[in-house]
Amino acid sequence: MEEKKPISHFVAGLIIAAILVIYSIILNLLDLSQNKGLGWLSYIILVGGLAFFVNLYGKAKDHQVTFGNLFSYGFKATAITTLIMVVFIVIFFMVFPEFKEKIMDAAREGMEKNGKMTDEQIDQGMQMFERNFILFSAGGVLFMYLILGAIGSLIGAAITKKQPRSPFDQQTI
Repeated sequence: MEEKKPISHFVAGLIIAAILVIYSIILNLLDLSQNKGLGWLSYIILVGGLAFFVNLYGKAKDHQVTFGNLFSYGFKATAITTLIMVVFIVIFFMVFPEFKEKIMDAAREGMEKNGKMTDEQIDQGMQMFERNFILFSAGGVLFMYLILGAIGSLIGAAITKKQPRSPFDQQTI
């Protein structure tokens, strides 16, 4: 019987990241980046993609894997996806500063609607936010993607059929 070669965690991470980059660009170009529902869809793509690739990995290994093997595969793919997305966010906001301005305007509007801050406090908060925008953006992506990647890896490992071989099993030649 021919052994199936599993998709590497690196390739899985690249595929998920490519889908997320394309989706993010489309949202921004169509001016839909402030739509919270569509924003959540990117997280669903991440979690669903990870669960999908973890399941494919288990199938390629003829389900002779453990929960830990599957989770490890998923989290390695998460690391690749997260790294690419952090780099993408940094480059995107440097190349398209107008999108940064849209986010800054939305943040100011949200603070004003909240009504719990004075104009002076809002101005100070916005100055700090603008000075550290790239750091906050990259840090937010890093944090959310690692958390959601762990969840996607756990889901993928949980739903994938597992039949690990016993160390006492002997293959006859």
